[in-house]
Amino acid sequence: MTTDASVEPLRVRWLGRVPYREALAVQQSLFEHGSGQHLLLVEHPHVFTHGPRADLANNLRCEPAAVGAELVPVSRGGDVTYHGPGQLVGYPIVNVANHLGAAEHVATVEQILIDALAELGVAGAGRFPGYAGVWLDAGTDRVRKIGAIGVRLKRGRTMHGFALNIDPDMAYLRQHIVACGIAEYPVTSLAEEGVEVTFDRVAEVVAGIAGERFAAGRIERQDVAWRHAVGDADLAAFSRGAGPGETVRPAGDRAARRLNEAGVTAGLSISARKPEWLRPRVQHGPEVLELKRTIRDLDLVTVCEDAGCPNLSECWSDGTATFMVLGERCTRACGFCLVDTRKPMPPAADEPERVAAAIERMDLDHAVLTMVARDDLVDGGMAHVAACVESIRLRRPATRVETLISDAKGDEAALALLFAVRPDVLNHNVETVARLQRAVRPSAGYARSLGVLARAKAAGLTTKTGFMVGLGETDDEIVGLLADLADLGVDIVTIGQYLRPTTTHLPIARYAEPPEFERWKQIGEGLGLRHVEASPLTRSSYHAKHAADSATPVALSR
Repeated sequence: MTTDASVEPLRVRWLGRVPYREALAVQQSLFEHGSGQHLLLVEHPHVFTHGPRADLANNLRCEPAAVGAELVPVSRGGDVTYHGPGQLVGYPIVNVANHLGAAEHVATVEQILIDALAELGVAGAGRFPGYAGVWLDAGTDRVRKIGAIGVRLKRGRTMHGFALNIDPDMAYLRQHIVACGIAEYPVTSLAEEGVEVTFDRVAEVVAGIAGERFAAGRIERQDVAWRHAVGDADLAAFSRGAGPGETVRPAGDRAARRLNEAGVTAGLSISARKPEWLRPRVQHGPEVLELKRTIRDLDLVTVCEDAGCPNLSECWSDGTATFMVLGERCTRACGFCLVDTRKPMPPAADEPERVAAAIERMDLDHAVLTMVARDDLVDGGMAHVAACVESIRLRRPATRVETLISDAKGDEAALALLFAVRPDVLNHNVETVARLQRAVRPSAGYARSLGVLARAKAAGLTTKTGFMVGLGETDDEIVGLLADLADLGVDIVTIGQYLRPTTTHLPIARYAEPPEFERWKQIGEGLGLRHVEASPLTRSSYHAKHAADSATPVALSR
């Protein structure tokens, strides 16, 4: 296949099974803030969506919650439609030439599916005059619909897309709704047409043809683990229902299996000597020792100390420190993290005031609040973090507050509790590239993290994220991740070297050298990220004050 190197690639992402609202937040952010070409491929849990002019009274024939589905209004054309397991859903967020309109874009998407079906051996796929979508045997008395299409086009950029029925539960399309408001013609699927084909084969064919149409054959593709479902074995002891006092780290064979599934089959020995650039020179002066006493007096935890951060002296001397709130025990068991996974204690009601008092005594210009994952709490701990932000502002209004948070299981209402107090920087780490998500943090996900960042951006917050290298990712994957973050509208990115805490944690695949970090910084900022902090010893809060100044110096001045 000949490709045109001058054309920007189509960045194809298989994101797995993703709740509709999360995928919507991601594509909305790519639509609003990006300029690159993207194709998101997903499978959704049961959901009904409808455009603003949908006739729900006649075309929605069930109570969505009663059949385990959501009902979500969207800004696209068309009536009520269904997405669910067994259906390949694609969202092309691409640029369309000014002289082309929505009808031309719809025709392009239709042709992609028509050509894909032909390659998959489906005869008779085509258009049906007067009706959008892809149909079989149009012009005969057996016409039936196999693919739905609904798009939005604004200022030469598109969102929403298509749904191709592979093997969904057809009751949702026949009994629970009038699909797309078309009662007179039936719907079908590849399975009902007798076509036996795997989900990944359909996605591969569709992605290839879309790359030809949108990017002259240039495709940059990254996949999360294929159609994975997070199992109980991947969760922390408390999340599995284990009693207090049980500490379970990711078992070596389980972590190795997940890495093998992701294509990483070798790593460095934990006894391998670190290169010179990973050997920091730490010096604690009198001012740092005084700050340590303040932390002890107020019975607080700083990640700076707890994680043995090599940058502690530099950051504290510069008026920056990172406090871990909501306790020291996490409800997840990520493959890279040393945090305790026993049953967490209830949040301390006086912690917001104690954190604020410490920041006042330390006279901090920039404070970072991080947290363990608290899946045991209804709101994931977001109200508690918000209370800490408010207490700090009452005590020391001049302090800039950055919050480094978990994903709160993607709960939009929970995240809104924190967004409402408007932290100066909203930080949520994506941690690694799409392919390695399952191995590195099995209870989280690439799409979910992008969704958290997208929702924060939609709320008007300055957004920040970070990831590690040295886990087995490729350079192309790093560049692709930076492109995703830039087009999502993320402001600040940190990149650092992964260091293995113990033999039961994920192995280090390699040590990246300092010039590589500098190159990634240049690439990221060239893609449009406002600030990239990248070095072997960079951690999420390293140079946080400087990064915030660089990202939005006017908006963040307090």
